[in-house]
Amino acid sequence: MQPLVVIIFGGSGDLTKRKLMPSLYMLFKREELPEHFAILSIARTSFTNEEYRKHIREHLRKYTKTEEFNTEYADNFLKSVYHETLDPSSEDAYPALKKRLDELDNTIDNPGNYLYYLATPPVLYETIPLLLQKAGLNRPTEKKPGFKRIIVEKPFGHDLESARHLDHIYTSIFDENQIFRIDHFLGKETVQNILALRFANVVLEPLWNRNYIHHIEITAVENMGVEQRGGFYDQTGALKDMVQSHLLQVLAVCAMEPPVSFDADSFRNEIVKVYQSLKPMTPKEIRSQVVRGQYTASDAGKKHFSAYRQEEKVDPHSRTETYVAMQVNISNWRWDGVPFYIRTGKQMPTQVSEIVIHFKQTPHIMFSSLTHCPHPNRMIIRLNPNEGVVFTLSMKIPGSGFNMGEVPVEFTYDSLGGVPTGDAYARLLEDCIQGETTLFTRSDAVEASWRFLDPILQLWAQDPKIPLYGYPAGSWGPGAADRIIREEGTWTNPCKNLTKTNLYCEL
Repeated sequence: MQPLVVIIFGGSGDLTKRKLMPSLYMLFKREELPEHFAILSIARTSFTNEEYRKHIREHLRKYTKTEEFNTEYADNFLKSVYHETLDPSSEDAYPALKKRLDELDNTIDNPGNYLYYLATPPVLYETIPLLLQKAGLNRPTEKKPGFKRIIVEKPFGHDLESARHLDHIYTSIFDENQIFRIDHFLGKETVQNILALRFANVVLEPLWNRNYIHHIEITAVENMGVEQRGGFYDQTGALKDMVQSHLLQVLAVCAMEPPVSFDADSFRNEIVKVYQSLKPMTPKEIRSQVVRGQYTASDAGKKHFSAYRQEEKVDPHSRTETYVAMQVNISNWRWDGVPFYIRTGKQMPTQVSEIVIHFKQTPHIMFSSLTHCPHPNRMIIRLNPNEGVVFTLSMKIPGSGFNMGEVPVEFTYDSLGGVPTGDAYARLLEDCIQGETTLFTRSDAVEASWRFLDPILQLWAQDPKIPLYGYPAGSWGPGAADRIIREEGTWTNPCKNLTKTNLYCEL
């Protein structure tokens, strides 16, 4: 691999400490970084190189798995980590940045291969690319012929208009193959395994359609509040923070048609087709098929949970949603008539992301001793934690008579003998270093997702009578969300443990 400089804007921030540096360290430990590399942190916070290395070392120890942290590897990794105290929003800072990059290029013999990571508040997503362009750091030059790539965190825009505006800026400064809009859900091994599950098993793909599937649930919930992100979250909310990116991405992977091959264009073309098939909602449907909520103070067990409006940097009269549940319909040949129920929320009883495929009921009661059809088959695809798949079958219970029971057919990743599921950020960073764009969101997908969600945001803004339901922190959300799925039964409230849920439920 060619030499490389990774430039992290927001190098003193939470994302860098918790995710980026531990992921880059893991790539270094696995020898998946170039032999000659440098990581340059850019932030207004003042550090010397040694102070910053000490600061990052503490967080590597904290956020890296105990069995993965090695003092010798960490020290060697940190020798290539540097910090520059600059204001990334100021044009005056970029000549100093350019000079620092020249020094690092000379140190590691780098031809100008730069990977920019915007780990900053979204307000800087527009500013930094424009200033990089003014400094001549956005494209290869005769003296610096190396690649220039930029990684942007979600949310990419806050509505359709802002997403189009942001996309216009980026595509005028960079080529599309230089832009990496990151969604770490697509970096998860279990999300990618949905493709293998669907398209590598002939027994499943013929069933994966409206003829055999009754409805699908997608849940991504957290058992924590907004923590130190109150200022950001209060301007964003669950719909923009989770639904527009993570949940619609997972829905698209579930619903997509098989790509011709697993390459960037083929895969992303099929993802976009799903987004374009999302059935637009009328105001009446938004009122009946979308429920929003906000967590309130509660005492669950021996612990007291503060209300969202009591969180640091949150408006005490905030109407920002921390929970969203909605019914989504896809208008195409495969999925017409199959509702997708998606929900996300903070301060839930546990932290779980999973997909539940509910198959249709058997059409006929074959066994005369039964008063009802056996339970429909279900497939649970657990994205985290306890990653794996459970498929329930109806079987006869041993003994006299013909009583039926559900039997789970289970697979968990930890049964593979310790093979790690990997870190999503590490996987995506490695892809970006190699110029592999398959698992990164394309601009037309971003626009299509905002086009679907924009009417919801607009109606919420225009009609203050649309309820924002309170729900006690530590509960499964507002009771009003049950009405969305009542026709199908109830929501599947998952346990933290994927298997043996008939014996115990860990939260």
